[in-house]
Amino acid sequence: MQFLDDSLHPENQDKVVITTAPYGPEWMPEDFPEDIPVTMEEQVQKAVDCYNAGATVLHLHVRELDGKGSKRLSKFNELIAGVRAAVPDMIIQVGGSISFAPENEGQAAQWLSDDTRHMLADLDPKPDQVTVAINTTQMNIMELLYPEYLEGTSLSNPAFMAAYSEMTVPAGPAWVEEHLRRLQASGIQPHFQLTGIHALETLDRLVRKGAYKGPLNLTWIGIGGGFDGPNPFNFFNFVHRAPDGCTLTAESLLKNVLPFNMMAMSMGLHPRCGIEDTIIDQHGKRFTSVQQIEQCVRVARELGREIATGKEAREIYRIGVQYDTIDETLAANGMAPNRKPGVKNVPMYAA
Repeated sequence: MQFLDDSLHPENQDKVVITTAPYGPEWMPEDFPEDIPVTMEEQVQKAVDCYNAGATVLHLHVRELDGKGSKRLSKFNELIAGVRAAVPDMIIQVGGSISFAPENEGQAAQWLSDDTRHMLADLDPKPDQVTVAINTTQMNIMELLYPEYLEGTSLSNPAFMAAYSEMTVPAGPAWVEEHLRRLQASGIQPHFQLTGIHALETLDRLVRKGAYKGPLNLTWIGIGGGFDGPNPFNFFNFVHRAPDGCTLTAESLLKNVLPFNMMAMSMGLHPRCGIEDTIIDQHGKRFTSVQQIEQCVRVARELGREIATGKEAREIYRIGVQYDTIDETLAANGMAPNRKPGVKNVPMYAA
């Protein structure tokens, strides 16, 4: 990404697109009963509350009535339909993991099979986005979930701790290309969840060979455990390497969420918050998804940035847009063109 002398001035920045992840599948309802919805009505209402607070992107997971994360696509269809009817302008972003909540004590935290995850392209009604990981990666969320914050929660259970510490994100080359093909055929936009520069470079190669032809909406995830750690140098390196025409959202966990959201918003980028990322504030007290959104809104206003409406967020994300060719995709995302025969040095952008 390029930054000119006036790039930090709010009048030259996009409006803020706030993503909320209010379903927190790693937690059980008893961990935060005031803010973990269980019934379908409660889950729809949570989306409404988050939208009214200022969030325009809903990172969606679903729970069963027993509180466990749902792996039934029929439940996802039901929640998507409910949210679409209640807040039609909200961007619905289905978490590509389906759910990673262990179903019982001692069960390994596992993602669904590749074939099942491909079925996200067949959800009805269709979500606007499905999150897509690039490259198979360890996802040990326990690495930075400090014991003092887990005391008294389900994640203090040794069996759950062991399961989550061994969790991986399976996203090999064949699966990624097939998943992108199916999502594009269904008119669903991938939102790329990237673990570091290596994932960004792989995505760059996929675009350059035509495996994906559409807008690049990216989230940098600084949670450690196989992903980038929550180090500002990791984040700034990623920002520096990200394509000029992409959108970029910051994601971290616990007390790192607020600092990274503030850094992102100050640079014209976008924040993500919600109980999937943190259930505590900077003082260690319980912090609801709506309270986190309201905090992002306050910070954005102090920075002079306006909050995007649902319709404006759709324009910023270019929801529904696909491109016909590799060259068009590269140009639309502010990426240097592929090298043509005989071209030496760095290929220049089109004039």
